[in-house]
Amino acid sequence: MFDTQKSVLQEVHLGFINKTNKKLFIKRDDLIDEFVSGNKWRKLKYNIKHAIQRKNKGIITFGGAYSNHLLATAAACDHYGLKSIGIVRGEELTINSNELLNKCNSFGMEFLFVGRSEYARRSESIILEYYKSEFPNYYLVPEGGANYYGLIGCQEILFETGFDFDRVFIAQGTTATSCGILTSLKNGMRLSAVPVLKGYDALGEMKKLLTYSGFEEDWVDNLLNLVDVHNESHFGGYGKYDASLLQFMERFYKDTSIPLDPIYTGKMIHALHEYCLATSEIHEKILVIHTGGIAGGMEISKKEGYVFS
Repeated sequence: MFDTQKSVLQEVHLGFINKTNKKLFIKRDDLIDEFVSGNKWRKLKYNIKHAIQRKNKGIITFGGAYSNHLLATAAACDHYGLKSIGIVRGEELTINSNELLNKCNSFGMEFLFVGRSEYARRSESIILEYYKSEFPNYYLVPEGGANYYGLIGCQEILFETGFDFDRVFIAQGTTATSCGILTSLKNGMRLSAVPVLKGYDALGEMKKLLTYSGFEEDWVDNLLNLVDVHNESHFGGYGKYDASLLQFMERFYKDTSIPLDPIYTGKMIHALHEYCLATSEIHEKILVIHTGGIAGGMEISKKEGYVFS
């Protein structure tokens, strides 16, 4: 197993925090592993255990050109002696299209590059059955590890903190991590979810995953009352960003030596910044979950001339 003890709890002092009645701590899941970092290992841990117990040949999963989930899957499968297949959005891509895909290939991942219309149907039953028939004895993991096993793995994040917080901030993509955090909150805690997709129905998608995973609907509805959605920091949608976000990330890195990525964690810290300024009179102890994503995010940042290292 990858060592989650490396995920230290770090107190952070920032200008916008010092001006408010907040204390800020960051759970450094990005330090778990260079390639299987952040919530990626949390979501893969029990999926990989399940595949091994089923005696599957390997894992097949989905991702985009800069998917840290693909990289984590490739590295983790290589570590445990499993094969891996990535179904990648973009039929024009190859293994040499970027450093991340090339690194996945170095871990033994095979690719199936598909058009965007086909990729958009990745959750349909007929498409899933097709992939299962094409790759027998492979365990299929949804994009981002967003299933019951991924959710349960993410519950363990708060178990390592002592629960001594008023609020938890988390970047949100597939909702597996936010659902895992939500189901492990203790009394008095609230969850701040920061969707990185424009127009994303965060609460609806969380309810869908929780009920699909077997949680009772009434209990889920009560849990969702503990969620505050910050949907103003998506910067145009998934994978989109601008110079102001990169500059914000650069200032944050200079102040803390903590790298962020422009797809998830940069947007989440930006939302935290806005929240703290808007609620400066409220005393809170806030926990931020650093969900990794540095490998793919760093490649994007370097292309734009921003290097956080």
